[in-house]
Amino acid sequence: MGRSVPCSIGHGGARADKQEGDGATPIGAFALGDIYFRSDRLAAHALPAGSRAIRRRDIWCDDPSHPHYNCLSRCGLAAGERLFRADRLYDLIVVVLYNANPVRPHLGSAIFLHAWRRPGQPTEGCVAFDPTDLMWIIRHLEPHSRLIVRRIG
Repeated sequence: MGRSVPCSIGHGGARADKQEGDGATPIGAFALGDIYFRSDRLAAHALPAGSRAIRRRDIWCDDPSHPHYNCLSRCGLAAGERLFRADRLYDLIVVVLYNANPVRPHLGSAIFLHAWRRPGQPTEGCVAFDPTDLMWIIRHLEPHSRLIVRRIG
């Protein structure tokens, strides 16, 4: 589409050898998965068809020993990345299909495109954008769209 937008990546930098808990954003080209949103903050009709509402007890499992590792759990796991947050970071997220099909323990989980807290503030490994840019990205996603992360410099 010819549009460049600023983003923030993980406080651990960009790494080809991503591991759970290292705070790094994985290097590579990744397909994008489901879109999730807070239905109390965003209107479903403004999003692509098939976008899914985040429920209060939704957790993305980040426990490498759990069978739901790197997957959404709607059963209320005790540990994991809570998707229904008080802040606005996860009002709208896109799942990055990193460490998927198959999922391998300890290689990292819960990598999303989401809103940033503020410009330039690092994430825990996700890629974060200004909320307006994130909405633009989501509206322009196509089945072949990919997130490409590479080391610069």
